[in-house]
Amino acid sequence: MEKNVVAVIGPQSSEIGHVISQVVNELHVPLLSFAATDPTLSASEYPYFIRTTTSDYFQMNAVASIVDYYQWKRVTAIYVDDDYGRGGVSALGDALALKRAQVSYKAAIPPNSDTDVIRDVLFRANMMESRIMVVHVNPDTGLRVFSAAKKLQMMTSGYVWIVTDWLAAVLDSSPASRDPKNISNIQGVIVLRQHTPDSDAKKKFISRWNTVARNRSMTSGLNSYAFYAYDSVWAVARSVDQFLNAGQQINFSTDPRLHDPNGTTLRLSTLKIFDGGDQMLQQLLLTNFTGLTGPVRFDSSGNLVRPAYDILNVGPSGASLVGYWSNYSGLSVSAPEILYQMPSNASSDYQLKNVVWPGDSTDIPRGWVFPNNGQPLRVGIPVKPSFKTLVSGSSPDTVRGYCIDVFKSAIKLLPYPVPYQFVPIGDGTKNPSYVGIVGMVASNTLDVAVGDFAIVRNGTRLAEYTQPYIDSGLVIVAPVKHVSSSAWAFLKPFTWEMWFVTGALFVLVGIVVWLLEHRTNEEFRGPPRNQIITIFWFSFSTMFFSHRQNTGTALGRFVLIIWMFVVLIITSSYTASLTSILTVQQLATGITGLDSLISSSLPIGYQTGKFTKKYLMINLNIPESRLVHLNTIQEYADALTRGPKNGGVAAIIDEKPYIDIFLSHYCNFKIVGQQFTREGWGFAFQKESPLAADMSTAILQLSESGKLQSIHDEWFTKPSCATDDESNLGATRLGLGSFWGLFLICALICLLALVMFFIQVCWQYKQYSNSEDADESSAAGADGAGKRQRRLSGLGSFKEIVKFVDMKEEEIMKKSTKRRSGEKDNHAAGLSYAQSVASA
Repeated sequence: MEKNVVAVIGPQSSEIGHVISQVVNELHVPLLSFAATDPTLSASEYPYFIRTTTSDYFQMNAVASIVDYYQWKRVTAIYVDDDYGRGGVSALGDALALKRAQVSYKAAIPPNSDTDVIRDVLFRANMMESRIMVVHVNPDTGLRVFSAAKKLQMMTSGYVWIVTDWLAAVLDSSPASRDPKNISNIQGVIVLRQHTPDSDAKKKFISRWNTVARNRSMTSGLNSYAFYAYDSVWAVARSVDQFLNAGQQINFSTDPRLHDPNGTTLRLSTLKIFDGGDQMLQQLLLTNFTGLTGPVRFDSSGNLVRPAYDILNVGPSGASLVGYWSNYSGLSVSAPEILYQMPSNASSDYQLKNVVWPGDSTDIPRGWVFPNNGQPLRVGIPVKPSFKTLVSGSSPDTVRGYCIDVFKSAIKLLPYPVPYQFVPIGDGTKNPSYVGIVGMVASNTLDVAVGDFAIVRNGTRLAEYTQPYIDSGLVIVAPVKHVSSSAWAFLKPFTWEMWFVTGALFVLVGIVVWLLEHRTNEEFRGPPRNQIITIFWFSFSTMFFSHRQNTGTALGRFVLIIWMFVVLIITSSYTASLTSILTVQQLATGITGLDSLISSSLPIGYQTGKFTKKYLMINLNIPESRLVHLNTIQEYADALTRGPKNGGVAAIIDEKPYIDIFLSHYCNFKIVGQQFTREGWGFAFQKESPLAADMSTAILQLSESGKLQSIHDEWFTKPSCATDDESNLGATRLGLGSFWGLFLICALICLLALVMFFIQVCWQYKQYSNSEDADESSAAGADGAGKRQRRLSGLGSFKEIVKFVDMKEEEIMKKSTKRRSGEKDNHAAGLSYAQSVASA
């Protein structure tokens, strides 16, 4: 730097890059680094820093994509404790967080550590639960990490090793690293390597390099950093050429701030500022050509465009390609340069080829084990004064109950041993706060909470719940009393309005059917008294489907079919309602369900410490003044027995398993209405705990094998007294609200049939009347005129219509036929008379 320079290429490490970047910023000299991958080195902090390689920000995103692809949630980061290592691990943590994963343990290796220090770091990492090891170290330390790991039996089945691009650089550039001993130490690891697409220029360069290396007896090979270094030189050369062609001058000036303090040997006074530094920097940022590494072009942040990595898997014969990662398409088995030619929304194969893991295993490792740090699983349990069927015990050795048996049975099904220790929470005199216990899990005071923990929304924000092992939900329990049936109980299924409308509809249908059948059916004719009796007998006998009269007209049959369906619905509903009423138990408080309880002002009981109180206040808007906290089964019974008038409660809202236990001891109370929430009970683990998923699988196995039901039957005893069906509670009378739609359809059908009937009658009457007028017109004298005058009067016309309607249709047809025959005879006689006159 003492000489006048217009650009700097290098250095080969991020640590030195941090130092030099500060100097070149003062001298206005662009710095192109082909090896400093630390993401904290950026153009925003160092404007004259240009990264001509891929930042570790993108490499850690590639690692996070691999972790997410195999559905792992926790990784252990093994890194060198310097700027390069810390910056990379920080970026890894951010990338994993976006995939809902995390770095569960950071194993820092001091720079220049010996093998003993490395072994100690790995030993501590091996005590943790994660078996996903991400190694981000320097090449000098890297191979010794795997040598120590193999001695610690950490390169066996069950482990996953993901290594950043330093290992690929070592394998590509150093033949010694590829000897069988080193390869055996790293078998099964996944390695990232900066992707450089195959091209003719790259092949020619490698060929020339190999020729030179043979002539000079060189053993080192080319890695991806060598390609980036080559492109960096060309980028500077092109920019300097364009800088000069643009007429710019290369001038330097001194800065009085750069002077040597007394006794220093830094020789700062020899450093000069490049006057054209800004123009040279802009020229470099405008670089755009295709090099050995692909497109050499920078984005607005000073990073190379199109960052991508090869994903390698080390096997006995060396590294093999299993896929790619690019910032454009993520994981894929297709090369990034191919995917860049497709639309950004085009689907790509988000997958990798099969990987051989450490220990020659092809099965995807689970990625974690129970931590081997000598600490048992801390299992928190609530200690309550009641409901001991679920959980009981004031000391770790006396813990028992339904929830405890489910937990013990599930943990025995895990494919690995998990030592645990119960930690009772509460003094046994009042219920502890369930939210507080889950909070202890979230704060790492406990590892898991076991007991009657409902899986609710607020709880899932703090902890990771297992699969529910029992269904639950809020129900209402209220006191009931038995009542004897009255002599008039058979009238109670329907309201008075329902009885009235039903009876009226029976009569209406009888009249409609009589009208439709009267003209054609002899069974609906006769004296007026008999016809009225027929109407009522026919309509009410349809209730029992025992009517004797047959319907002959199409309209009559259609009305009868609809009416029979209505009668079927009415009789079935009546029978069901009467059965319920005769066995009903009346609610002592009049509460029939959730709506009636909310609308009342009666006090409501709830269990202390559970989520019920908050749910009632927030979701159902019930004032806190109406809520009464209760702790024990005895308090439940006492509060319900006293009732709201004597300082008790009208009803209690609690989860169904609690109510089932309560009702197994007390028979004077019943569940009212339907269960109005749906949830279950589960075990609460720490967020992202892999043990939660394995325990969920174990609970499913218990359920499928029937063991879960057996545990339930063992602890939940049946009620000691006879119980009635809960559906008998709060039986109500049926009103018009349940049937008005059915009645409306029936009435409309009857009206439609009547309209069609009267249209037919009017048409027939018109035909009949016209024929009669024709007969009368042939008669002479005043008698005919008088008859026509009477027919035109309203009274006479109405009487004739009624008389016509009452006539049998057969009689009308006979008269019409006879009249048509007479007309033919008269017409023939007229013709004969006319012919005789003409012949005369």
